[in-house]
Amino acid sequence: MDISIRNAKQSDYESLLPLFRQVHEFHVSVRPDLYKENPTPVEQGFFESQLSDDKQHIFVATIDNEIVGVVVTKEEEITENTFVKERNVLFIKSLCIAETHRKKGIGKKLTAYVFDFGRSLEVDSVELEVSERNASAIEFYRSIGMTTKSRKMEIILK
Repeated sequence: MDISIRNAKQSDYESLLPLFRQVHEFHVSVRPDLYKENPTPVEQGFFESQLSDDKQHIFVATIDNEIVGVVVTKEEEITENTFVKERNVLFIKSLCIAETHRKKGIGKKLTAYVFDFGRSLEVDSVELEVSERNASAIEFYRSIGMTTKSRKMEIILK
């Protein structure tokens, strides 16, 4: 099984839509108070705008030209002020491996690619947010060396 990683292109949209749905449906299932059901959670125009934004990078993992994974990243500059130091961060906005291809090393290869890409950009860190209810994702991120930086907490009032 040869896993290849490349930049996403406009013609990948239809192949990526099931992966975008997979991520969105998970979020809807664990937080229906926040996320709406939507069969097209990423509109084609939005996807194309991400591709044309030089601070956003979408990479796909393929096996025999079939897209089996995707990672969406965005470069962000944290401006120094009296409270924080200046930093350049590559945020992983979304990572998804097709359910039928999980536990085959695709996620590890995609994230290693992103880490190497971040090094080439000379960012200070690669960061992401993950739902507390996504235990398998948390376990995966820990297995590749990521640590918890902070935690968002809430109290729902209505």
